[in-house]
Amino acid sequence: MKKIFIFAISFISFSSWAQITSEQIDELATKTLKAFNVPGIAVAVVKDGKVVHAKGYGVRSLKTKQPVDENTLFGIASNSKAFTCTALAMLVDEGKIKWDDKVVQYLPNFKMYDPYVTKEFTIRDLVTHRSGLGLGSGDLMLWPDGTNFTPSELVQNLQFLKPTTSFRNNFEYNNVLYVTASEVIAKVSGISWADFVQERIMNPVGMTNSVSYVGNLKPDANVIDPHVPTEGKLVIIPRYNNHIFDGAAGIYSSVNDMSKWALFQLNGGKLNDNKTLLSENQFKELTQLQTIIPSNTKPPYNTHFSGYGLGWFLSDVKGYKQISHTGGLEGNVTQFTLIPEIKLGIIVFTNQQSGAAFSAITNTIKDSYLNVETKDYVKLFSERETESFQKNEKHLAEIWSQAKEKFSFPYLGNYKDNWFGDIELYQEKGKYYFKANRSKNLKGQIFSFKDNTFLVKWDNRTLTADAYMTFENNGEKMTMKAISEMTDFSYDFHDLEFHKK
Repeated sequence: MKKIFIFAISFISFSSWAQITSEQIDELATKTLKAFNVPGIAVAVVKDGKVVHAKGYGVRSLKTKQPVDENTLFGIASNSKAFTCTALAMLVDEGKIKWDDKVVQYLPNFKMYDPYVTKEFTIRDLVTHRSGLGLGSGDLMLWPDGTNFTPSELVQNLQFLKPTTSFRNNFEYNNVLYVTASEVIAKVSGISWADFVQERIMNPVGMTNSVSYVGNLKPDANVIDPHVPTEGKLVIIPRYNNHIFDGAAGIYSSVNDMSKWALFQLNGGKLNDNKTLLSENQFKELTQLQTIIPSNTKPPYNTHFSGYGLGWFLSDVKGYKQISHTGGLEGNVTQFTLIPEIKLGIIVFTNQQSGAAFSAITNTIKDSYLNVETKDYVKLFSERETESFQKNEKHLAEIWSQAKEKFSFPYLGNYKDNWFGDIELYQEKGKYYFKANRSKNLKGQIFSFKDNTFLVKWDNRTLTADAYMTFENNGEKMTMKAISEMTDFSYDFHDLEFHKK
């Protein structure tokens, strides 16, 4: 996601070896709001079986100016993936599935690009990002909001997504296979993913103010508006509301409720009444390494091993096992971190899409508990991201300085991609336009660039995802690619291959 950072600031000072206090977290969060131009943040810390800090900062929305508190709901996005894997583990405990069952046993229409991969693909493969598909492959069926694909269509269209690496060979983050996993849950349990997660996980854990689907929010809910930096200012956008994304990113929760989820995790999967949702074996299975991710051993954490488990990123930090995940919807990002051996949980939610903001807070709190000499993360991350942003803006300015609005465009007509469907390239009032039939937000004006490469500038300027269009074979084939390197990976234009109808 594209980020805007206003200015760097000096950091609060406290002993490198002292555990951070609530007052220091207050100061840290307040300065983070200003440094990264974030309207609202919520922070919670769980330690030794207790919530030692839970508080909101700033406002839910620049429109209403209502304050964020510990019960304000945010879209936790991909932090929902751990709930999907917990649901699968519960079904394993019940003997209804096995992790290494083949997906085609439950979803006969499931088909990958390679017939061998289709035959061998397991439920475990759905949720461990080792499918061979590229980063975010197929996400345009989910993203941005407004696509009209059904879960069944998404599963059927997997066969058209070309792999970029060998099956089970590399880590490449993927959302559409989590949607497929949610379809397995629905098929086996007889109820929707949203109902299963709400009734059988969130309610028993005590997350009674949270919802598994944004459509279940009450009209007067204490909930944030998402904010996207757009052309020099923050713009409020509608909350993502596509039901198809639930199994990968559907839950809305607060730091207060997610503290209960953290306590459940840190208590070995036991609830307050000492009951369990999972067997001990399945609870442990969720945080066993499944897919290796390259790591670096640099200070301050000296991480030697990292990877992905079942719904969790796993790594070692200063000799301790860290279990974590982040989540991102446009205008709303979250981070959830556990270090079970020291009984520590850190939760940071924001209503702007600056990942550097939540990282600055998480790392500062974490360092204080790990006895790490902390850095001025707010200043460090702000300066880094400002530099990246300025470099990106310079690049975009160079590209658009070469764009022409008046030109001859010989490629009008309808084009089709096997998994994304039809688009229309048409002329209106002397200008040329791109319109995707299955995604209402992907509509914009076409500009001439170089030779047979053109630019499309989306009407919705909060998307920050303008793209190249390149034609081959006298216009019989067209491919796309995001112009900016800072475009979110879920705009996987590079996976499209259109052919003229």
